[in-house]
Amino acid sequence: MAAALRGRAGPGGAPALWRVQSRGRSTFDVVVVGAGIVGLAAARELIQRHPSLSFAVLEKEKELAHHQSGNNSGVIHSGIYYTPGSLKAKLCVQGAALCYQYCDQKGIPYKRCGKLIVAVEQDEIPRLKALYERGLQNNVPGLKLIGAKEIQAKEPFCRGLMALDSPYTGIVNYKQVAQSYAEDFQEAGGTILMDFEVTNMEMAKESSPGSEDGLKYPVIVRNKKGEEVSCGHLLTCAGLYSDRLSEISGCSPEPRIVPFRGDYLVLKPEKRYLVKGNIYPVPNPRFPFLGFHFTPRMDGSVWLGPNAVLAFKREGYNLFDFSTGDFLDAVTYSGLWKLVLRNVSYGVGEMYRACSLSAQVKQLQRFIPEVTTSDVLRGPSGVRAQALDSDGNLVDDFVFDGGTGDLGSRVLHVRNAPSPAATSSLAIAGMIADEARRRFEL
Repeated sequence: MAAALRGRAGPGGAPALWRVQSRGRSTFDVVVVGAGIVGLAAARELIQRHPSLSFAVLEKEKELAHHQSGNNSGVIHSGIYYTPGSLKAKLCVQGAALCYQYCDQKGIPYKRCGKLIVAVEQDEIPRLKALYERGLQNNVPGLKLIGAKEIQAKEPFCRGLMALDSPYTGIVNYKQVAQSYAEDFQEAGGTILMDFEVTNMEMAKESSPGSEDGLKYPVIVRNKKGEEVSCGHLLTCAGLYSDRLSEISGCSPEPRIVPFRGDYLVLKPEKRYLVKGNIYPVPNPRFPFLGFHFTPRMDGSVWLGPNAVLAFKREGYNLFDFSTGDFLDAVTYSGLWKLVLRNVSYGVGEMYRACSLSAQVKQLQRFIPEVTTSDVLRGPSGVRAQALDSDGNLVDDFVFDGGTGDLGSRVLHVRNAPSPAATSSLAIAGMIADEARRRFEL
């Protein structure tokens, strides 16, 4: 059996330190696949709602929140950007409030440092005003439009004609939040099995005479080592591998996951004074991503970026990381080519900026002219699990999926949990728990 982890918070609210503790149990009422922030939040919510049931989380890595949850910008989003009435809008606003409340309860440090979305050209002002109206429709607290003087009062080195001020935006270490969810889950009696990469799931063969396990725990989940866990129901929150796990269970391969890598720059320590809070551009609706922005971090650093380029490996955080299988998966998918053909100029620009430090800095200088190439260093990268349909459309909202037949009826896949999933994690967890209760009749 794989190892189970038990965690304990470090001094001063530092990220939890985990030690290996063996567990013998291999049967559970509900198993959650994926120990990212969404999977852990969902497992925590489920065990709190159903304390009489047994739960386990399976994770293929040796640490929690190792991929998207531990490699994001750390922003607590307020919900400005999203289509009014969409799940993203509703869950982000609700999730941000829950995130702040949870951090207060657990003593997890955060900063409500605010965000300015800055128009630097006249033709951006109508889009900025439309964004303001959208934020009001989404019930984002504290929004206001400010002029050039007020911009400089908040961000002395930032230049702009008008900005949307979002004081409710904050920053936090989401890996620390995820680890706290894991502690809550384990304290409630849940099991977390690390180094358990799911490669197969199937219904148990007919149980032996007198055995009830095959009836109560009919779903068998195996890892690549041949180890097995049996359960009554299965929930997958697998991020970059959500489509592949769906296919393993016999469910639909759509939407497909196409990985996009985002590379950050970092300001040198002696230049951090240039940025106080989050500074974002006005998004261009013709392009799918938000553009370069300035993001302060809980450790005092300032991240700049990211760009968005196709990753040639689903967990490829470095420029030259390559997986033949992942690459072929992406480039043989018609949906990707349709997306590329609609955004050729944007894609070429992103690829150029990925290779050119000066091109990236030029984007930053639109907002803070004082930034130069000698002020920045190449920083970390993250990979975004972008769900894409066969028509080349980015799947912008949450997608749940199950299947038919004996196995499909016992599986719930979270197929797409797009940004701001970390901000929204507690709200998403409530929605997942509702869906699991309905589908599984818990």
